[in-house]
Amino acid sequence: MAGREFLDSSSPQNLLYMEKLKHADLMAKLFEGLPKADQNLVNHGAYFLAANSSLCGLAANNFFRQTLNVTKAAFASSLPMAVIPFLSTAAIYDIFLRQPLFLGDLDCQACAVVRGGLIGAVVGGLYPFFMALPVNASLAARYSSAPLPGKENLLRFWHRASQPVFRKMSFGILIQTLTGIYLATKYHGIYFKMLEQIKPKKDPEELEA
Repeated sequence: MAGREFLDSSSPQNLLYMEKLKHADLMAKLFEGLPKADQNLVNHGAYFLAANSSLCGLAANNFFRQTLNVTKAAFASSLPMAVIPFLSTAAIYDIFLRQPLFLGDLDCQACAVVRGGLIGAVVGGLYPFFMALPVNASLAARYSSAPLPGKENLLRFWHRASQPVFRKMSFGILIQTLTGIYLATKYHGIYFKMLEQIKPKKDPEELEA
Protein backbone atom coordinates (compact mmCIF):
# COMPACT_ATOMS: atom_id res chain seq x y z
CA MET A 1 0.00 0.00 0.00
CA ALA A 2 2.82 2.35 0.87
CA GLY A 3 4.47 1.67 -2.50
CA ARG A 4 1.29 2.54 -4.37
CA GLU A 5 0.95 5.79 -2.41
CA PHE A 6 4.52 6.71 -3.28
CA LEU A 7 3.96 5.99 -6.97
CA ASP A 8 0.70 7.92 -6.93
CA SER A 9 1.69 11.43 -7.97
CA SER A 10 -1.47 12.83 -6.36
CA SER A 11 -0.56 11.69 -2.83
CA PRO A 12 0.22 14.60 -0.48
CA GLN A 13 3.51 13.04 0.63
CA ASN A 14 4.74 12.61 -2.93
CA LEU A 15 3.64 16.10 -3.96
CA LEU A 16 5.45 17.59 -0.97
CA TYR A 17 8.56 15.59 -1.80
CA MET A 18 8.51 16.72 -5.42
CA GLU A 19 8.01 20.35 -4.38
CA LYS A 20 11.04 20.13 -2.09
CA LEU A 21 13.12 18.68 -4.93
CA LYS A 22 12.04 21.48 -7.27
CA HIS A 23 12.79 24.10 -4.64
CA ALA A 24 16.22 22.59 -3.90
CA ASP A 25 17.04 22.54 -7.63
CA LEU A 26 15.91 26.17 -8.02
CA MET A 27 17.98 27.30 -5.03
CA ALA A 28 21.03 25.48 -6.37
CA LYS A 29 20.71 27.34 -9.69
CA LEU A 30 20.22 30.67 -7.91
CA PHE A 31 23.25 29.96 -5.74
CA GLU A 32 25.39 29.46 -8.84
CA GLY A 33 24.40 32.94 -9.98
CA LEU A 34 25.76 34.60 -6.84
CA PRO A 35 29.13 36.38 -6.75
CA LYS A 36 32.06 34.15 -5.86
CA ALA A 37 32.58 36.00 -2.58
CA ASP A 38 29.06 35.09 -1.43
CA GLN A 39 29.48 31.49 -2.56
CA ASN A 40 32.76 31.16 -0.69
CA LEU A 41 31.25 32.63 2.47
CA VAL A 42 28.36 30.17 2.41
CA ASN A 43 30.57 27.19 1.55
CA HIS A 44 33.44 27.92 3.93
CA GLY A 45 32.17 30.42 6.50
CA ALA A 46 31.33 27.75 9.08
CA TYR A 47 34.93 26.53 8.98
CA PHE A 48 36.01 29.81 10.59
CA LEU A 49 33.63 29.15 13.48
CA ALA A 50 34.89 25.56 13.61
CA ALA A 51 38.53 26.68 13.68
CA ASN A 52 37.74 28.98 16.61
CA SER A 53 36.09 26.01 18.29
CA SER A 54 39.35 24.08 17.95
CA LEU A 55 41.20 26.99 19.56
CA CYS A 56 38.67 26.99 22.40
CA GLY A 57 39.25 23.27 22.85
CA LEU A 58 43.02 23.69 22.97
CA ALA A 59 42.72 26.63 25.37
CA ALA A 60 40.37 24.75 27.70
CA ASN A 61 42.65 21.73 27.61
CA ASN A 62 45.68 23.87 28.47
CA PHE A 63 43.88 25.65 31.33
CA PHE A 64 42.69 22.39 32.88
CA ARG A 65 46.16 20.87 32.54
CA GLN A 66 47.60 23.83 34.45
CA THR A 67 44.91 23.66 37.11
CA LEU A 68 45.41 19.91 37.65
CA ASN A 69 49.21 20.00 37.17
CA VAL A 70 49.04 17.50 34.33
CA THR A 71 52.36 17.42 32.43
CA LYS A 72 52.12 14.14 30.55
CA ALA A 73 50.16 13.05 27.45
CA ALA A 74 50.10 16.58 26.03
CA PHE A 75 49.62 15.46 22.41
CA ALA A 76 47.15 12.71 23.31
CA SER A 77 44.89 15.20 25.07
CA SER A 78 45.35 18.07 22.59
CA LEU A 79 44.53 16.11 19.43
CA PRO A 80 40.90 15.23 20.25
CA MET A 81 40.37 18.68 21.78
CA ALA A 82 41.30 20.25 18.43
CA VAL A 83 39.70 17.79 16.01
CA ILE A 84 36.38 16.86 17.62
CA PRO A 85 35.12 20.43 18.30
CA PHE A 86 36.10 21.43 14.75
CA LEU A 87 34.16 18.58 13.14
CA SER A 88 31.18 18.92 15.48
CA THR A 89 30.82 22.68 14.99
CA ALA A 90 31.15 22.54 11.21
CA ALA A 91 28.66 19.66 10.91
CA ILE A 92 26.04 21.09 13.29
CA TYR A 93 26.20 24.58 11.77
CA ASP A 94 25.68 23.05 8.33
CA ILE A 95 22.85 20.70 9.38
CA PHE A 96 20.90 23.05 11.64
CA LEU A 97 21.45 26.42 9.96
CA ARG A 98 22.91 26.46 6.45
CA GLN A 99 20.85 23.62 4.97
CA PRO A 100 17.46 24.64 6.47
CA LEU A 101 18.07 28.26 5.49
CA PHE A 102 18.95 27.64 1.86
CA LEU A 103 16.24 25.01 1.48
CA GLY A 104 13.63 27.56 2.52
CA ASP A 105 12.82 25.95 5.89
CA LEU A 106 14.23 28.84 7.95
CA ASP A 107 12.85 32.08 6.51
CA CYS A 108 12.71 33.98 9.81
CA GLN A 109 15.79 36.18 10.20
CA ALA A 110 15.49 36.38 13.99
CA CYS A 111 15.20 32.59 14.21
CA ALA A 112 18.31 32.14 12.05
CA VAL A 113 20.30 34.67 14.11
CA VAL A 114 19.29 33.10 17.42
CA ARG A 115 20.08 29.63 16.11
CA GLY A 116 23.47 30.78 14.84
CA GLY A 117 24.30 32.40 18.16
CA LEU A 118 23.27 29.32 20.12
CA ILE A 119 25.35 27.02 17.93
CA GLY A 120 28.33 29.31 18.30
CA ALA A 121 27.98 29.55 22.09
CA VAL A 122 26.99 25.97 22.94
CA VAL A 123 28.78 23.88 20.31
CA GLY A 124 31.60 26.26 19.48
CA GLY A 125 32.40 27.43 23.02
CA LEU A 126 30.79 25.51 25.86
CA TYR A 127 31.17 22.06 24.31
CA PRO A 128 35.01 22.25 24.15
CA PHE A 129 35.03 23.47 27.76
CA PHE A 130 32.89 20.58 29.04
CA MET A 131 34.79 18.13 26.87
CA ALA A 132 38.16 19.17 28.34
CA LEU A 133 37.00 18.47 31.90
CA PRO A 134 36.67 14.65 31.75
CA VAL A 135 39.72 14.36 29.47
CA ASN A 136 41.99 16.05 31.99
CA ALA A 137 40.23 14.54 35.00
CA SER A 138 41.09 11.08 33.71
CA LEU A 139 44.70 12.15 33.11
CA ALA A 140 44.97 13.65 36.60
CA ALA A 141 43.66 10.42 38.12
CA ARG A 142 45.91 8.26 35.95
CA TYR A 143 49.15 10.13 36.65
CA SER A 144 48.21 11.32 40.17
CA SER A 145 49.17 14.88 39.24
CA ALA A 146 46.68 16.43 41.69
CA PRO A 147 45.11 15.12 44.91
CA LEU A 148 41.55 14.15 44.00
CA PRO A 149 38.81 14.11 46.66
CA GLY A 150 36.53 11.27 47.63
CA LYS A 151 33.12 10.73 46.11
CA GLU A 152 31.39 12.86 48.73
CA ASN A 153 33.36 16.00 47.75
CA LEU A 154 33.80 15.23 44.05
CA LEU A 155 31.14 17.61 42.69
CA ARG A 156 32.35 20.50 44.84
CA PHE A 157 35.97 19.88 43.79
CA TRP A 158 35.25 19.95 40.05
CA HIS A 159 32.99 22.96 40.41
CA ARG A 160 35.79 24.83 42.16
CA ALA A 161 38.38 23.66 39.64
CA SER A 162 36.21 24.64 36.67
CA GLN A 163 35.40 28.18 37.80
CA PRO A 164 38.78 29.81 36.95
CA VAL A 165 38.90 27.92 33.65
CA PHE A 166 35.40 29.09 32.72
CA ARG A 167 36.31 32.70 33.54
CA LYS A 168 39.29 32.46 31.22
CA MET A 169 37.13 30.85 28.52
CA SER A 170 34.25 33.34 28.81
CA PHE A 171 35.75 35.77 26.28
CA GLY A 172 36.25 32.95 23.75
CA ILE A 173 32.66 31.79 24.25
CA LEU A 174 31.46 35.37 23.68
CA ILE A 175 33.50 35.58 20.47
CA GLN A 176 31.99 32.29 19.29
CA THR A 177 28.49 33.57 20.01
CA LEU A 178 29.08 36.77 18.05
CA THR A 179 30.71 34.83 15.19
CA GLY A 180 27.72 32.49 14.96
CA ILE A 181 25.35 35.49 14.90
CA TYR A 182 27.44 37.26 12.26
CA LEU A 183 27.54 34.22 9.97
CA ALA A 184 23.81 33.63 10.38
CA THR A 185 23.10 37.27 9.50
CA LYS A 186 25.32 37.10 6.41
CA TYR A 187 23.82 33.77 5.34
CA HIS A 188 20.29 35.15 5.68
CA GLY A 189 21.24 38.22 3.63
CA ILE A 190 22.69 36.01 0.89
CA TYR A 191 19.54 33.86 0.96
CA PHE A 192 17.35 36.89 0.32
CA LYS A 193 19.76 38.04 -2.36
CA MET A 194 19.04 34.74 -4.10
CA LEU A 195 15.30 35.29 -3.77
CA GLU A 196 15.67 38.74 -5.33
CA GLN A 197 16.81 37.04 -8.55
CA ILE A 198 13.37 35.50 -9.13
CA LYS A 199 11.33 38.62 -8.32
CA PRO A 200 10.02 40.76 -11.20
CA LYS A 201 12.31 43.70 -11.88
CA LYS A 202 9.41 46.17 -12.14
CA ASP A 203 5.79 46.32 -11.13
CA PRO A 204 3.24 45.59 -13.90
CA GLU A 205 1.76 49.10 -13.46
CA GLU A 206 5.16 50.65 -14.20
CA LEU A 207 5.52 48.49 -17.30
CA GLU A 208 2.07 49.57 -18.56
CA ALA A 209 2.95 53.23 -18.01
